[in-house]
Amino acid sequence: MTILKENIRPAMASDHAGYELKGIIEGYLESKGISVDDFGTYSAESCDYSDFAHPCAEAVESGRCYPGIAMCGSGNGIAMTLNKHQGIRAALCWTPELARLARAHNDANVLVLPARFIAPELALEIVDTFLSTPFEGGRHQRRIDKIPVPGCSCK
Repeated sequence: MTILKENIRPAMASDHAGYELKGIIEGYLESKGISVDDFGTYSAESCDYSDFAHPCAEAVESGRCYPGIAMCGSGNGIAMTLNKHQGIRAALCWTPELARLARAHNDANVLVLPARFIAPELALEIVDTFLSTPFEGGRHQRRIDKIPVPGCSCK
């Protein structure tokens, strides 16, 4: 894995359905010398993904962490919550190719994984792809500039 940005510090978040996978990814990253900020959950006990998605999004928006990696059962709920933040471009990815395109074309800053639908080995491959793919810029930048709600000063 060739990580593009030096000194990255991923923000991680999950609900109970993603708790086990979050731990696997966190351990993998730490074995590569990458420290993470874990915004929870901290057990497999039933909980609400939004309670962990918002602090994760705020850490990425503020620049304290980059990128974010989040997961819930399907990935949809946590992605929807993350994307309520103006500075977040969370991409739900279940293949390495989707992760590559999310970075290359959309400059995604949060990777979202569907924990109940992918094996841990595939998740790690997706994480590697997400962390090693550069944003292409060019024509894609124009589209990204149009994502925030016009006139909204909220974060």
